[in-house]
Amino acid sequence: MRRLYCSTSSPRTTATRASARLLTRAISVDARTGVTMNRVETAGARPAVFLDRDGTIIEDRGHLGHIGQIELFPFAVEALRMLQEKYLLFIVTNQSGVSLGTITRDAAERVNTHVVRMLLSHGITIQQVYCCFHARHDQCDCIKPRPYFIEKAAGQFSIDIPRSYSIGDHPHDVEFGRAAGATGLYVFTGHGQKHKRELAHGALCFDDLLSAAQWIMAH
Repeated sequence: MRRLYCSTSSPRTTATRASARLLTRAISVDARTGVTMNRVETAGARPAVFLDRDGTIIEDRGHLGHIGQIELFPFAVEALRMLQEKYLLFIVTNQSGVSLGTITRDAAERVNTHVVRMLLSHGITIQQVYCCFHARHDQCDCIKPRPYFIEKAAGQFSIDIPRSYSIGDHPHDVEFGRAAGATGLYVFTGHGQKHKRELAHGALCFDDLLSAAQWIMAH
């Protein structure tokens, strides 16, 4: 069977001079791969938090293709500031609307770019955005809950997977972390209430990203 993999979504749209300067202080683009990553080098393996985007960090608007529709949850900034004290932060998002034709890949990448810049303006650095543009019928290897992007990040950033977490509002976000050997956390924002009955027994559940972050920092 032919295997499909998504390339990494990179924040690479035109910005104002001020925001461009702010962005380039934190991230750089690998000319060979087009992968956007943090410039700060780390010594030894570090734990990370792999965050779902829609319904976890921002309001879920369906197949989001317009930056004007992006709305950070009010608790997201506090939660992410807390987490980045000890963890590298990544966004991992399934954007099947690209495969289904409801949004373009460029539009999905513009949204990812804008989310990264919004967070950076609050002092939060997202090391990388991993985005799967496939639908489930494409049978790719990168769509959550398959652990492809955690394994990719582990190789690129020397991640300590057993000390890492995944957080999201769908059971696939929990399974995504578990499949890689990390701990998966479930939040009731976004579609969290809708899918909670699909969770495996014993899943760690929280009201929102902030309460999940507080639990992580206490453990």
